[in-house]
Amino acid sequence: MYRWRAYNYKDIKATFTSMGYEVDEVWQHLDSYDIAPEFAEKLSSALRAKKYDFVFTVNYFAVIAEVCHDLSIPYVSWSCDNPLISMHHESVFYDTNIIFTFDQTNYREFSGMGVKNIHYLPLCVDTTRIDAVLSAQDIRPYVNKVSFVGSLYERNSYDRIESKLSDHLRGYFEAVMEIQSDLYGSSVVEDSLTPDILAELSEYFTLEKSPGSFSDLGLIFSTTTLGYKIAQIERKRGLTMLSKKLPVTIYTGSDTSELLHVTYRGGVDYWSEMPLVFAGSDINLNFTIPNIKSGLPLRVWDVLGSGGFLLTNFQAETPMYFKEGEDLVSFFSREDMVEKALYYADHDDQRQRIAASGRAKTEKYHTYNIRISEMLDVLKEYGI
Repeated sequence: MYRWRAYNYKDIKATFTSMGYEVDEVWQHLDSYDIAPEFAEKLSSALRAKKYDFVFTVNYFAVIAEVCHDLSIPYVSWSCDNPLISMHHESVFYDTNIIFTFDQTNYREFSGMGVKNIHYLPLCVDTTRIDAVLSAQDIRPYVNKVSFVGSLYERNSYDRIESKLSDHLRGYFEAVMEIQSDLYGSSVVEDSLTPDILAELSEYFTLEKSPGSFSDLGLIFSTTTLGYKIAQIERKRGLTMLSKKLPVTIYTGSDTSELLHVTYRGGVDYWSEMPLVFAGSDINLNFTIPNIKSGLPLRVWDVLGSGGFLLTNFQAETPMYFKEGEDLVSFFSREDMVEKALYYADHDDQRQRIAASGRAKTEKYHTYNIRISEMLDVLKEYGI
């Protein structure tokens, strides 16, 4: 396994180990996911020195795909981000890859490109690990009426280039972001980046990519620039609106100085503290970054796995796994979010019943043991 900063890395490794796998780790900081000669040699040497069933990573790394292809060793990856820019690389077509993605839109996109060894696999949670955290610590310091754990994306790249854009582009993008920030369940961003707009944008935005990459200006700008800025707008406006009606607490490393009525409690450790926040809050908010087109982000699974009540923006894949109003509650606008938060803040029995149902369903159907078993069943089809 290539070890990096993905939150779910430890849970996946622990699951492989519990299933009887011997797991060796390799790590090195990568400035590029596509080209890293020193790391490629390090990985190649390790794979030549010992026989492995496969190499595994959270998210896709072209440099690892290249090494595995050269050595005819299966490379298994499971994406937790979408769209994953690193997947837009010619190596994605190698027959030594077995790629899993948590977002059906992403799966359909790459299947449509002709990528054959790609599979859909949603994310999940380790409820046993979370139970151990909840039973070992005092939950009282983490009790809240409404809470949100996550970034405000105040260091987004759009803010860095905005002043350099032409008045036309700046006004156009402001209009697109305004529309998208009020739109839930669908996206207008990619369609708004017309050939004329991209041609004008190319005068201000430098596209940097490796020779093997087939990502383009529209994909990179919509994802790394507009996507994060829209997330910032959505989250700040949503938290501000709700904080005028209910006590709202935020746990983040972001600058919260503009959120005048929101209680700031700093960041929390994913492993030792975040489950306590989710279990201790009457209502847990989730705002899915618009880059994730249809899938359920890790925060959804973490809240439900902690036994927390979840109030989340609607995602197309939500009904595939959870029943609305029974396991969680979705909102379709900021006004809808406020209305539902007010209702469930005053209806303890209903809120607690929904939280308990969401936790039970998650524990029964959506743990790492189940997901990794599903993954291994797919690998058997490849003779692994």
